[in-house]
Amino acid sequence: MEKKSAVKLSLIVLAICGAVAAVSAVRPDPEPVLDRAMRAKTIDALAAKLNAHYVFPNKATQMAAVLQRRQQEGRYDGIDNGYRLAKQLTADLHDVARDLHMKVGYHPAMTDEAEGPAPDLDFLTRLVQRRPAADRGVELVGRLGDKIGYLKISSFPHASLMREKFAEAMDELAGTEGLIMDLRGHRGGDPQAVPHLISYFVDRRTRLNDIWERDTGNTIQHWTQEELAGPRYGGKKPVMILVDSGTGSAGEDVAYTMQALKRATVIGEPTWGGAHPTQIYPLGGHFYASIPNQRSISPITGTNWEGTGVKPDVATTRDRTLAVAKDLMRRRLRESTPLVASINH
Repeated sequence: MEKKSAVKLSLIVLAICGAVAAVSAVRPDPEPVLDRAMRAKTIDALAAKLNAHYVFPNKATQMAAVLQRRQQEGRYDGIDNGYRLAKQLTADLHDVARDLHMKVGYHPAMTDEAEGPAPDLDFLTRLVQRRPAADRGVELVGRLGDKIGYLKISSFPHASLMREKFAEAMDELAGTEGLIMDLRGHRGGDPQAVPHLISYFVDRRTRLNDIWERDTGNTIQHWTQEELAGPRYGGKKPVMILVDSGTGSAGEDVAYTMQALKRATVIGEPTWGGAHPTQIYPLGGHFYASIPNQRSISPITGTNWEGTGVKPDVATTRDRTLAVAKDLMRRRLRESTPLVASINH
């Protein structure tokens, strides 16, 4: 009996040890402690990437000089944590250039490669532009009465995914006489979705924002698309776009471009203010940098919304934006049909 108990106890101990070993096997390595050499390597790599790729070369030179001066002064000596160093370097870059897309990041899953193109650019991009799995982009399509359509878009996942959603939305909105497009809190995403969406609201091929690229010096013109999966809304029906301080990046592009084309009335608060397309670069170790290397240029305004945001045609607070838009649209259409209760402010 005692022998059987001893065997059982041994088996239990072995099971516990095995479980501990299994947990230890999948447990990530402890986060490395940064030393002076690692900090210097990261800062030097960041300065080199800025000088090679940042959209404004003069600003790149200034940022690199500031980082290296602060390194020599010992400003980073007390930082032994990768996340803290990334946060401090990002703040120091923003002291020189308030470019909201620019960021230094840290992630334990990064490789140790520092030179050349990113070893896995898709992986790096996912680190910077994480999206919830349930993020559908087009959040709500409905009607405010019989004549006014409502389209809520929260982000632009990959453009190929958005094409079908745009087509479905336009099918549902085809019978309306005016549209309220709600981009409040739009988190940006794939810029290639922008010309596809705007294509539904014009009657002919139309030139949109151009993109100038620092690495090549080339300017690429962006135009609306002639073939669409859904029915065009057309270039005559009134469109009102709702924005707030949370409307960013590609969402701002839609509002800015539609406003410049005089194709929409923008209502709400000034937007986030990030207009520079970005590339992700590894810095070595576990660090990477999101560096704007392109610039949007409107052929109509000659500039973009970087730093200023999109300025609304009708300014109002976020909680009043939809009510103001409904009132303006009703007056535009001379509409008096009761509003659908499921659409909230």
